[in-house]
Amino acid sequence: MVSEFSITRTVEFAETDMAGIMHFSNYFRWMESCETAFLRSLGLSLASFVPGQVVGWPRVSAKCDFRVPLRFGDTVEVRLYVKEIRTRAVVFLFQFRKLAKGKPEPDILSQGELVCVSVTSDAKGRMVSQPIPPEYRGKLRMAPKQAWQTED
Repeated sequence: MVSEFSITRTVEFAETDMAGIMHFSNYFRWMESCETAFLRSLGLSLASFVPGQVVGWPRVSAKCDFRVPLRFGDTVEVRLYVKEIRTRAVVFLFQFRKLAKGKPEPDILSQGELVCVSVTSDAKGRMVSQPIPPEYRGKLRMAPKQAWQTED
């Protein structure tokens, strides 16, 4: 069972505003990229469209607190923590840190959170929440609070 995962990204020019600062919307894209890579690393998918096995993970809450801006050319670690596993939802926490000589610096530049609900489709094709499928629950573990909690 896994409780954390990370990816490395470099801020591209197209992801910035004219001042060279990464646009806020890209933090959410990077969080979702990290989540997708995390699930893929476990042999799981963010969405399955197989009839009778439809599973999806829509977001019911998404937030990001920005402390220090990311700028064009910055290389960043995006670290995902499994903050909470509920009956029908998973809460992922993401921390953004600059990399220096391949290692994350101690300061958290931004921190975000996604609450993702497990859904399937009913007989009429409507999306309905469901308990987290066993193949997902069996591969996820909550990260210890001391791994992701900050003092601010």
